[in-house]
Amino acid sequence: MTAQLLTREEYIEQAYFFRVFRERLLESVPAQEVLAGVREEILATTRLPMAIDFLLGELKHKGRINEGMFLLAHYFSQFQAFVILKAEEDDAKFDMRVALEVLEKEAAYRAEENVLPAALFVYQFECIARNKLGYESGMKAMAADPFFNTDWREWMLKIRLQLGAVDFADLIFVRSEQYLHDVRKQRGDPDLQPDVPLLFGTQAGRIAKANRGKDPLYMFAALQRQLGYPAVPRPKPLRSGPLFPAPVEQRFQRIETRLLMIEQESKGVFDPSQFRGPLRGDNPS
Repeated sequence: MTAQLLTREEYIEQAYFFRVFRERLLESVPAQEVLAGVREEILATTRLPMAIDFLLGELKHKGRINEGMFLLAHYFSQFQAFVILKAEEDDAKFDMRVALEVLEKEAAYRAEENVLPAALFVYQFECIARNKLGYESGMKAMAADPFFNTDWREWMLKIRLQLGAVDFADLIFVRSEQYLHDVRKQRGDPDLQPDVPLLFGTQAGRIAKANRGKDPLYMFAALQRQLGYPAVPRPKPLRSGPLFPAPVEQRFQRIETRLLMIEQESKGVFDPSQFRGPLRGDNPS
């Protein structure tokens, strides 16, 4: 089926779905239970509950949901299905929790009042670049999004062949209003018309121009700071603090101290002054 744009209501529920899915996976809840449970929480006036039912069936029969998302092309975008596919690959290094957060943030941005094609493009491209998902198939999935018009689609399919050979900031700059402004000024022709459609505004063009020859991640960060483009989630450690609970850490420290004393004593160089205070065992007895 042909991809379609969804209503704001659908994107709000999608963002909630991806967030709950991620949070419950972090709590070690099985994916089938997550889908079955969250289906009841989703607003019934949307089409998402039916989509979840289909994904649950796919998960039970195939153990994955990306094929189901591709089959529901009229509801889930190709980019959404592509992100889940990369997380579900057998040798995937792309964490499913990060993938779900990527889709949560994307759906939340789509639910905003004024969604900019340039901002959505930069967000999706950074997701692919930062997580090394593959430009060839990734940008094809982006170009299939109905949110982008023909000018955007043709440009994305063209530049995917130029990545690596041409600076990414240059690719954005030459399609910006700032570039047209600079050319008009150089030629002294204020009425000069562009040869190709301009896809980025003046401010985005200025930021791209200032980041030519630099790591694209700096440009992405500047676009987020200056223009409010959505920020791409980054992997987070699953836990922080000591590797073991405090009592276990203390136990290991006592064992290390005793081993050190035994080693020194066996070498005849034992020095009690190194060990301040008496050793405390687990029990005084």
